[in-house]
Amino acid sequence: MSVLRRGTASPRGPAATIVHAEASPYGSRRLLVESDGAVTVAYLRDARDSVIGAVWVANHRKAPASLDRPRLEAGSAPLLPESHVAHPQGREALDGSTLEVVWFEEGDGVAVLEAGDPLFVIPGWSDMGRGIPGYARDATAQSPFAFPIEEEIAEFGPRIERAREHWKMCRADGSWAQFQQSVLGHLLQRLGPGGHYWHDVGRQLSGGRTSPSPTVGVTERPARGDRDFTILSSVGMSRQRMPTVELYEDDVAPYARIELAVASTLPSQRAGSIFPWLAQYPWRSVTWFAPGDVVKWYHEARTFPLGNDEGEWEGVLLLEDPGRLNGPAVPALTGLSVDGDPVRWLWLVPITGEEHRYAKSEGSDALIRRLAQQGRSWLVS
Repeated sequence: MSVLRRGTASPRGPAATIVHAEASPYGSRRLLVESDGAVTVAYLRDARDSVIGAVWVANHRKAPASLDRPRLEAGSAPLLPESHVAHPQGREALDGSTLEVVWFEEGDGVAVLEAGDPLFVIPGWSDMGRGIPGYARDATAQSPFAFPIEEEIAEFGPRIERAREHWKMCRADGSWAQFQQSVLGHLLQRLGPGGHYWHDVGRQLSGGRTSPSPTVGVTERPARGDRDFTILSSVGMSRQRMPTVELYEDDVAPYARIELAVASTLPSQRAGSIFPWLAQYPWRSVTWFAPGDVVKWYHEARTFPLGNDEGEWEGVLLLEDPGRLNGPAVPALTGLSVDGDPVRWLWLVPITGEEHRYAKSEGSDALIRRLAQQGRSWLVS
């Protein structure tokens, strides 16, 4: 068993056994619960198998009077001292088959329950590099290895139930169709009748293989009398909250749910091919999209879907209010909510590699002002 640490894929000692292992629904995180008979520890690892978060779960032997330095120096997770544990004599081994794993809706944190009660939680803000472990039921005092779960149970309890309901809803027959129709109905009111619809565009980027959730489609809203351009919108990103928002915003609700849109005179099939790259990006990369973010294209510039043969564009700028740039009047897409959270549409504007670097160094507001001065339009053509 490795000492709790971040950024390593330390091998387990020969006596360690895996109590439970499970990947998140989005495939971007993996929970590993392991025990060497003396201590049980849980790790949250990323796709590269690096430790992102970790927590001491339980002692299974008599707790020492002070910090267990011999195990620490040997590279093993320590027995927590008797002053920090609910069971100074140690508790029985965990039975992995009786544990209930509840991934948070965002996919960046996880709770594990034993007999219906939270045993431990590794939230998205757990960061071993900054000395912030997860929360354990059997911990009674803070340490670099575990915080008492009782300190945050008022928050974790409702959040676990919310996550349970979210995944139950996702598994329910007809739930996707119901959600899909609510978004399409909203867009019908705002943008008029739909044209072509592409289902589960995330599969395109994975070569047709079954992709991790969320499922995201793309709807086409063709040009009509009051506009001479097509609008393409994602359908499905807002079904779940984006990860890591809580690291930056005290109130998550106004920022957590988005859909993406692009207004274009390009052929819809071509313009729509921008969405497979971005549709699952927040959950695949465990991040969030905010207004003003710039995202660099992952491949050669000449392959950028909204580009040209010269490979001028190398990424996108995300705008909630594209009217800050030149162009036609911007359709209002506000008014949709999911589970009480407002859904925000972020519009895609292609940018060059130099503009991406400029935004990173000077800020997106400076880039937007520069583009506006240059007469750049938010309409892609």
